[in-house]
Amino acid sequence: MTLYDCKLYMDDVKKVATLDYRWDELKDKTVAISGGTGMIGSFLVDVLMYRNDILSQNIEVYVLGRNKDKAEKRFVKYIGHDKFHFLEWDINRPMGQPPKITVDYIIHAASSTHPLAYAGDPVGTISANVMGTDNLLRWAVNVKSRRFIFLSSVEIYGENRGDTDKFAEDYMGYIDCNTLRAGYPESKRTGEALCQAYRKQAGMDIVIPRISRVYGPTLLSSDTKAISQFIKKGVLGEDIVLKSEGNQLYSYCYVADAVSAIIKLLSEGKSGEAYNVASCSSDFMLKELANIIAEYADSKVVFELPDAMERAGYSKATKATLDVSKLNAAGWTSLYDMRDGLARTIDIMREIA
Repeated sequence: MTLYDCKLYMDDVKKVATLDYRWDELKDKTVAISGGTGMIGSFLVDVLMYRNDILSQNIEVYVLGRNKDKAEKRFVKYIGHDKFHFLEWDINRPMGQPPKITVDYIIHAASSTHPLAYAGDPVGTISANVMGTDNLLRWAVNVKSRRFIFLSSVEIYGENRGDTDKFAEDYMGYIDCNTLRAGYPESKRTGEALCQAYRKQAGMDIVIPRISRVYGPTLLSSDTKAISQFIKKGVLGEDIVLKSEGNQLYSYCYVADAVSAIIKLLSEGKSGEAYNVASCSSDFMLKELANIIAEYADSKVVFELPDAMERAGYSKATKATLDVSKLNAAGWTSLYDMRDGLARTIDIMREIA
């Protein structure tokens, strides 16, 4: 069974695709998505294709990626669809001869976003966030894109210095740049700086969603974030493995909420601005999440020491919660809370297993 055969998943897609947004601004336009087979990107593609198939939006959807077979497997429903296109491109390299297409909106969602990637391929992590972003921005200039969306991260805030409860968009915490783990947050910061540089020198229109820790049924099998590992165990009905005391307090975001925020900002975000994105009632300690999932899966929480590779990829932040009042003021509202999102994720993943 695929995600497209799962009513619960398609209900989530429909809920986002039928929100009272300025969808007319996407009608007859072209949207290109890097990282289109990832957790956020793939859900976003499904929402746009729903608009095409059910609501005749006539959006040309381009998925940018290195692996055509992976894209065709994930988007089996759209193979042969005249509005779905796969553009084979490793964004870490400049595009050669660009295709003769008009691209109205570009959403840069390609990035390594889990601990083993940070530790196992630190160069690739930095490359995607810096060189990949630069290459996409150059392409955006060439195709005269109307708006560029750069998906940044809660991690750019670093460690809470103890002087705030929640991070607002103007807060900058502490990051020790002389560490392996710093590659991800520092390169995301550089990606944001690149966006501002292109706004100045090329007159580009760019908006930056800063996404909290995302989870959902579109998570990849390779994802090693703690919450993703908890969910995978919960789907199998196995014990939830906690590899720390679990006192880290973070904000989280169900994938459908992340995508609804991105689409909102695509049409209504203010150029040059960053916006925090997190679901409502979704600030939890890791040990609380482990217990919620264990209770839902009828299993238990066990403790296990992480190996050296896992420790190297772990975030050093112990408290990273987001103030989303700026995004709320722009008219965005979360659709899911943590318990609802976790239950839906586990139920969907069990159904398609």
